[in-house]
Amino acid sequence: MSRFKKTDKVDFLAGFRTEKPEPTVPNGLLNAARKSGQLNLSGRGLIEVPQNVYRINCDVPEEAKQTVFSGDSDRWWEQTDLTKLLLASNQLTQLSDDIRLLPALTVLDLDDNQLSCLPEALQELQELQQLRLSHNQLTSLPAWVANLKNLASLALQFNLLVSLPEELGHLKSLIELDLSNNQLKDLPANVGCLTCLQKLNLSHNKLSWLPDSIGQLTKVKMLDCSNNQLTEVPASLSQMSALEQLYLRHNKLDLLPNLKSPVLKDLYFGNNQIEQLEPEQLSSLTAISVLELRDNKIRSLPEEITLLSSLTRLDLTNNDISSLPASLGLLSHLKVVLLEGNPLRGLRRDLLTVGDSISTAKGTTELLKYLRGRITESSAASAAEEPTAMTLPSQAKVNFHNIQTLKMLQYSEKQTAAIPDEVFDAAVNQGVTAVNFSKNLLTSIPPRLLEFQSSLSDINLGFNRLAGCDPICSLLQLTHIDLSLWFVLLPPTQPSPNVICYYRNNQMAELPAEMKNLTKLRSIILNYNRFKSFPGVLYQIVSLETILLGNNQVDGVDPSHLMKLSHLSTLDLSNNDLLKIPPELGLCTSLRCLSLEGNPFRAPRAAIVAKGTDAVMEYLRSRIPA
Repeated sequence: MSRFKKTDKVDFLAGFRTEKPEPTVPNGLLNAARKSGQLNLSGRGLIEVPQNVYRINCDVPEEAKQTVFSGDSDRWWEQTDLTKLLLASNQLTQLSDDIRLLPALTVLDLDDNQLSCLPEALQELQELQQLRLSHNQLTSLPAWVANLKNLASLALQFNLLVSLPEELGHLKSLIELDLSNNQLKDLPANVGCLTCLQKLNLSHNKLSWLPDSIGQLTKVKMLDCSNNQLTEVPASLSQMSALEQLYLRHNKLDLLPNLKSPVLKDLYFGNNQIEQLEPEQLSSLTAISVLELRDNKIRSLPEEITLLSSLTRLDLTNNDISSLPASLGLLSHLKVVLLEGNPLRGLRRDLLTVGDSISTAKGTTELLKYLRGRITESSAASAAEEPTAMTLPSQAKVNFHNIQTLKMLQYSEKQTAAIPDEVFDAAVNQGVTAVNFSKNLLTSIPPRLLEFQSSLSDINLGFNRLAGCDPICSLLQLTHIDLSLWFVLLPPTQPSPNVICYYRNNQMAELPAEMKNLTKLRSIILNYNRFKSFPGVLYQIVSLETILLGNNQVDGVDPSHLMKLSHLSTLDLSNNDLLKIPPELGLCTSLRCLSLEGNPFRAPRAAIVAKGTDAVMEYLRSRIPA
């Protein structure tokens, strides 16, 4: 038996241990939040929200107790309630019921945490307008969320949601709803009650059908149902009269739906099972600009494709198309046609190969030129015999048939320094809507263009030697302008041909201020010029949807002005001199296509830029200071 008395086990380190302190936020940060009403605690590794954050509007600061009568300018009783709380990119697993102590919150950002449920007290935040819950572990959305009557934006992407409560339809103020990257198999039948909704993202779920009530969303401008299991879409989709962008990529659709939205511009239908395009389906797409039909089973392209008079981009990659209608070459706005992976016969390989943006554009130009040249000789001969075609001294032909049916006046690739009067005479009183005078040697805008100012909506003056464009400002019906690769500073006398390249390397001044009068302008192409700054007048043309400024020397862009262009969906600033991308550019929420590659900035990194517009915009928003 041991001589020593057995004792309980002794913790020799007990005196050195301290209780784990409750997480707190530095007083300086809290004081700043009391003044601004905004508190940014993103990316701080928090596993719970500190108590002094919940009580920021309840507790009197210690230093305030000592300065009540000191005349200090930071008087706590005059400080503002917290309205914006950013808690993104932490490690929060739950939110306390004490969130009710912040009733003035209008923005609550909980993105990128580990939340699996929400406290019921959250419904007491009646002023809440924006609730961000993306990249969490939520498996369900509580029904009481419908009590947030002022909620305008709800972000729930990248969670584990399998269903949604019927009460979701009670959020009458909701403008933006993002449910992408979840596990949803269906939607509430009353989703159509969200009558204020403008953006709805349902991509990357397991949806096999959409409720008929979706047609009641008559204010929705952007609908994304990509990467689901849809085999059809409801006919009521045609009632969404405000729809501008529709994404239905990567589904199981075998028919293009009849879409009657008069403002639908972008339609993405790639990676489905479509075999045939019906004429009536195309005839309703009167405003379409981008049509993506890649990776389907389409066998032919109907002649009615020419009805898409506003089409700028057509992607038919990887289909079963064996021939193209020659009339495709008559689409005057078409800038990009992608055809790789089709069993086309009779076309040179270089017309189909996809390369960089420059070679693609050049290939499209050559393809359309080839298709126009494929108009049968018999038709050309008969046209020559008719009085509707006239031969000018330059031996160029103006076809009255094209002017009368397509309302298009074309006199391009003539290498002429002036447009003959006979060309304009042929179009008198014909209501011409489109003019193409590209690839000539024009040094000024032909003054007789003003004869078409009541009808002209599209003008292409690219690849000339123009020194200015002031007369264009009087063409108030213009919706599309192409001035690519032409701005050149010319001396008073006409230079000799061997110095043309030299003058193209000079700087061009801003676009004329009078261009702000073009209130119907939707797109402007200014690629390959010498702009050193973003043309200020463009900020004033609020109707703009597309601005292409690639391959210039632009060194900056002002997001505060750009945000005023609420319709802007495409902005190309590639290959410029941008040293810094302002984070506030991420707040330009209308942008669906932003090109920034080829600039010398260091952030965002090239890997983020390569991921596309959504990744870039999300990165920029994450860098906005509180």
